[in-house]
Amino acid sequence: QVQLVESGGGLVQPGESLRLSCAASGFTLNHHPVGWFRQAPGKQREGVACISHSYDRTYYTNSVRGRFTVSRDNAEDTVILQMNGLTPDDTAVYYCATAIDDCSWEEYEYDYWGQGTRVTVSS
Repeated sequence: QVQLVESGGGLVQPGESLRLSCAASGFTLNHHPVGWFRQAPGKQREGVACISHSYDRTYYTNSVRGRFTVSRDNAEDTVILQMNGLTPDDTAVYYCATAIDDCSWEEYEYDYWGQGTRVTVSS
């Protein structure tokens, strides 16, 4: 059974960091482009970062570029989203998903999704 599981969410203060992890069962995650999306309360889900399966190219939405880093841990077959300099605007449920073809900001380009991990940034 194909499944994605996110972990690492939590409550942090502004300026702090969190490291989210995306793991898969039923397939090899390293063979797929993986995107990170988030959905803030009352807002639509948006793409924030993606790592391709060719040369591990990375893509970021403007609001997180320079603060977030997406990478692969090949030994663990996971995809990591390192989030630094968090602000209250980063509060959301974060999802990882595997792209059908390559990185995209369109949700319909993704086939498998995790259940999400909640990130709350508050003082």
